[in-house]
Amino acid sequence: MLQTFDNRNKDLQININGKLFHRDVAGISPFDSVVQGGDGVWEGLRLYNGRIFKLEEHLNRLRHSAQAMAFENIPSNEELTSEISKTLQANNMNDGVHIRLTLTRGKKITSGMDPRLNQNGNTLIVLAEFKSPVYDTSGLSLATSSIRRFTPDTLDPKIHSCNLIQSIMAKIEANASGADDALMLDSHGFIAETNATHLFFVKDEVVFTSRAIACPEGVTRQVVIDLCKQNNIELRVKDCSQAELYRADECFCTGTMGELACVTKVDGRIIGSGSMGPMTSRLTDLFKSLVAECGTLVNC
Repeated sequence: MLQTFDNRNKDLQININGKLFHRDVAGISPFDSVVQGGDGVWEGLRLYNGRIFKLEEHLNRLRHSAQAMAFENIPSNEELTSEISKTLQANNMNDGVHIRLTLTRGKKITSGMDPRLNQNGNTLIVLAEFKSPVYDTSGLSLATSSIRRFTPDTLDPKIHSCNLIQSIMAKIEANASGADDALMLDSHGFIAETNATHLFFVKDEVVFTSRAIACPEGVTRQVVIDLCKQNNIELRVKDCSQAELYRADECFCTGTMGELACVTKVDGRIIGSGSMGPMTSRLTDLFKSLVAECGTLVNC
């Protein structure tokens, strides 16, 4: 699974600290904290017919991550929404758009790790692209990575930071094995998530997912949990092992970039029938209905 270039994005206008730049000239200082040490937080959002799905939840998670990293003068949700709207208007975007929102600690007075060197305020980047859901809905394959997800005693995964080295290393392993993505475990060997998404599986019409201990509190993950509760679908949130996943009837992953996508193979083992199962199909339909009805209207 490899994303391709969308020609509609060739003249993108990118918003950096409220100013718009063509994609070919947009850039930030080499003294910026995100360049110096991955010192930033980010969110991915989706625009559907002029509405951003779960906007407040994403902006709140961005704020909580920035607070945990002791950022100062964090923009309000209203300020962030205004800059998102400005970017969408500049690019004439209304639907089928993915927005990557990044807030860094900003530019340093000299290179170094110490946050006291950041004396120029935060850097806000709004990157909006025309981008359809990125996963092949016919079925994904996963391969277990040797890279383990951090637990809170090491680095709390609830901090949604720009340092993605764990995910990148796991994705390299998945690419080398010919899988679409990597299955990542926690330090005890239980399933955490994939390198890019949260994971659910189904056994005997019961939906299972891991506790959010070694993975972030996913917005789309929570939507699926809520959909199960609202539609009388039995759900269990627990420590899940690879063996449980291997014998599952169905499996799917969730995320803003790819919505819901079925998983048909894990570590060479066919999951269930090897195609999208009825529970995955049902939850996908429920998700699409919710997306069509809900969302925050933005001036785009």
